[in-house]
Amino acid sequence: MKKICVDITCLLFVACFFLSNYSFAQEKPNVVIIVMDNLGWGEIGAYGGGILRGAETPRLDTLAKEGMQLLNFNVEPQCTPSRSALMTGRHPIRSGTTKVVWGLPYGLVGWEKTMAELFSDQGYATAMYGKWHLGDMKGRYPTDQGFDEWYGIANTTDESQYTSQPGYDPKVVSPPQIVEATKGAAPKDVKEYNVSTRRTIDEELTNKSIDFMQRQVQKDKPFFLYLPYTLAHLPTLPNPKFEGKSGNGTWGDVLMEIDHNTGRILDAIDDLKVRENTIVIWMSENGPEEAPNWFGTAGYWRGFYFTALEGSLRTPFLIRWPGKIPEGKKTNAMVHMTDVLPSLAKAAGYKVPSDRKIDGVDQMPLFTGETPNSAREGFPVYNGDEMFAYKWRNFKIHYYNQQSMFDKPVKHNFPRVHDLIRDPKELFGVHGGNEDTGAQNLTWVLPAITHEVLEFQATLQEEPPIKLGTPEPYKPKK
Repeated sequence: MKKICVDITCLLFVACFFLSNYSFAQEKPNVVIIVMDNLGWGEIGAYGGGILRGAETPRLDTLAKEGMQLLNFNVEPQCTPSRSALMTGRHPIRSGTTKVVWGLPYGLVGWEKTMAELFSDQGYATAMYGKWHLGDMKGRYPTDQGFDEWYGIANTTDESQYTSQPGYDPKVVSPPQIVEATKGAAPKDVKEYNVSTRRTIDEELTNKSIDFMQRQVQKDKPFFLYLPYTLAHLPTLPNPKFEGKSGNGTWGDVLMEIDHNTGRILDAIDDLKVRENTIVIWMSENGPEEAPNWFGTAGYWRGFYFTALEGSLRTPFLIRWPGKIPEGKKTNAMVHMTDVLPSLAKAAGYKVPSDRKIDGVDQMPLFTGETPNSAREGFPVYNGDEMFAYKWRNFKIHYYNQQSMFDKPVKHNFPRVHDLIRDPKELFGVHGGNEDTGAQNLTWVLPAITHEVLEFQATLQEEPPIKLGTPEPYKPKK
């Protein structure tokens, strides 16, 4: 009888041990961040697009109702800066990642601490499937900076057009490649990235993402999935499975594909029974395209990427965390791309780096409904290495006049102030008009924002920015 009691005690101890370990693993939520490339604020149904843009987006519209929808989520004017801000929680002016470049050494230096590294340090499995655009050299690939595995492209989808353009010479510029890699290993070429494989890559990224989640759930390991799709970046071409499906042309077909791919990820999360313990973020990292034949729309706002207009800065952002983030909420509170990293810190258990300037702030109290207010009042808008504007509360100061990505920016003799509630299109004085659109009698805003600008610029003196093209290894001066 005594032996039986001992055996039962041992069994109970073992059961409690495994249950406690399982419970510990489940304490950390999985995190899935889905990023669209150059998809404007006004494209999906939840933001006023959808059927008006050629195709309904039912899965994304449902996701918007299952959590919080941000109406004032702000990114950087170009691809590389936005992705840098997301990965580091730092403004790109600090990281030497202020602009998109071709043929030059660029990207995040190895010293930068990425979100993937922070997740990895906490025992998360980390994977990235898609477009990186933060470095295409040894030491700066995703698998050098925190990701266990990667499949996708190092740079931009523009490159998929190279091999089919007139006069293309493969002896001078090698055919762009879709690559794969594992942590610490050099990427291996899988196949050429051309107009044909451009059409099918997002389906591949979805398949690999689902496989990754399945593998981690089987291992009972928390995971961080970063899924930066290539759509809707030019050339904006749908998968052949969606060609003609919308009946409204290529753009409608692409919207259907975007919605479908997101739906597949959400279904996989449900099938794996990890919905309740998974934070899902869906966003775009830039405003819409302005390139001929590939026009997107910012909907309510005006402007395209590569400018400091609201249409460039505001993009869609949806976040769902069942039981933590209330359903069906919308907010116009200001959130910036840099805020994502610190907002996930407490949930994932990592610490925000304290040995460098971090510009992001924790917005999780806003997301969970603990407060209706943003943890920030404003942020600088850099386009390249120059501050083009500063956004503060409901106001925006423009220091440069640039209405199109094809315009040469011209510095204003006097900063132009816009009240974004009364003048959401930022039209006051654009064409010499003096309409009362809320910008008159706002001279009090100038000293208020100037104070914010000077404070920010002082931090650049305290911690000098990393310069574009800085070689490895980089170490900041003490």
